[in-house]
Amino acid sequence: MAEDLWSQRRTTLADVAKAAGVSRALVSIVMRDAPGASAASRERILAVAKELDYRPDVRARSLASLKAHVIGVLFGRAGRFHFELIDGLYSAAEERGWNLALSALTNSRDEKQALESLQDFRLDALVMLGPPVPDPLLAGHVPTVVVGWHVDHPDVDIVRTSDEHGLTLAVDHLVSLGHRRIAHLEGGSGLVSQSRRRAYSSAMRARGLADQIRVVPCGGEDQLDGQRAARALLQEDAESPTAIVAFNDDIAAAAMSVLAQEGIDVPGDVSVIGFDDSELAMLPGVDLTSVQQVPRELARLAVERAVARSDGAEVADREIVLEPELTVRRSTGPVRER
Repeated sequence: MAEDLWSQRRTTLADVAKAAGVSRALVSIVMRDAPGASAASRERILAVAKELDYRPDVRARSLASLKAHVIGVLFGRAGRFHFELIDGLYSAAEERGWNLALSALTNSRDEKQALESLQDFRLDALVMLGPPVPDPLLAGHVPTVVVGWHVDHPDVDIVRTSDEHGLTLAVDHLVSLGHRRIAHLEGGSGLVSQSRRRAYSSAMRARGLADQIRVVPCGGEDQLDGQRAARALLQEDAESPTAIVAFNDDIAAAAMSVLAQEGIDVPGDVSVIGFDDSELAMLPGVDLTSVQQVPRELARLAVERAVARSDGAEVADREIVLEPELTVRRSTGPVRER
């Protein structure tokens, strides 16, 4: 199957021009979205191109211009939310006629090694979904946009959801249901985890619950880490919490699973809130209350900013912060009197 796919001859501009009954130059104008073609011609040519499954030759376009129209993407241990972000990046880039070159971070592959694998591409910009570092290696060399955390470097653009507002929504919702003993399952030691931990503590203090602040260390941000953290919470020699706010949906869902195994009812005994409002949170068996992020909007803004910086555009503010909402489902309820 793969051999057949690669052996197929690529549809060319000349093929589209012949089928549409126009010149190759006119097809080129339409494909570049340049002025010079009538609305009727543009519509006919695009229809023929779609019918013939025409795709621009990225290599040829790169050689013919000073730009490759390629955005590099670095991503780490991709949970559900990161996969949704990557899907959004592909869609946003395709809408602009750009391409993505992806490179993954693993336990044995750091930022430097992941960037080295992109060195054969003529990158016009870089979007980082990870690693969440304070000083990206290519900052100041390639237009760089980070998604999800704050960076002080003046040459780095930021697109993120407000952790401060998100955790405030979560804590306020639980307090409104009568909860006071609210624990936080963190997501490791990274910058995003640190930000959400600070936001949780700040929200608890704002509600007069400083003496109830309880952060449970977590080695990472996937479901296995969540299971370990939940078991550690249950084994602590302290009064059990009536509510949990987790770093993300994966950790929250894992905690719910551990609670169920221990015969602890959610939300009857313990309410649980996640962060991301990913597809996992919407599953009938999970039905998780979660702080909503909008991955496609984050992705669109990241691509928009990367392209703008690549074009040398000046922007008013290098940081774009989206205010989240709380999606309330069945994993949270009133505190049970004991």
